[in-house]
Amino acid sequence: MKLYSAPIEQLINQFAKLPGIGRKSAARLAFHVLSLPEGGAEQLANAILDARKLVTFCGCCQNLTDKELCDICAAETRDKSTVCVVAEPRDVAAFEKTREYRGVYHVLHGVLSPINRIGPDDLRVRELLARLESGVVKEVIMATNPDTEGDATALYIARLLKPLGVKVTRLAYGIPMGGHLEYADELTLLHALTGRREI
Repeated sequence: MKLYSAPIEQLINQFAKLPGIGRKSAARLAFHVLSLPEGGAEQLANAILDARKLVTFCGCCQNLTDKELCDICAAETRDKSTVCVVAEPRDVAAFEKTREYRGVYHVLHGVLSPINRIGPDDLRVRELLARLESGVVKEVIMATNPDTEGDATALYIARLLKPLGVKVTRLAYGIPMGGHLEYADELTLLHALTGRREI
């Protein structure tokens, strides 16, 4: 016996394809959509379709935008000589929340991952190299995650940029704020020691 009718089952299956959404959450989302007031589901569907149709890549940093240049690249107040290289568009949002970084970004849209068959040609590395030809960029901050793929990507790009005379730095990482040393593993402590700075 089927639990749900075919249209509901199809809606649940579509929600279940989203990252981090299991079958129970997908069913909850499906029933929420079905309970929306008149026109609510249509507004949701239109928002998804509009985003798919209108959102594109920034012509400079490759972030997601609905214009030729994103607001960050278009802002005259940003320091164009410093480029923070991140893996995904959501990483830009994380940095912007700090309200401290005044440079610009470059979004790779992934990291090197031989297991998943993601190589340099699958990332926005060529676009980064093209940005450096102007000579405006003085420093590139590699801000990929401190894991195997993130480190491999940072090292690969650093090797490409070294001959261009651009300063390449890596984010410091180690003990998180509020963390306790007794719970940190050896590798985290090693990175914290290596990335120490004067106070």
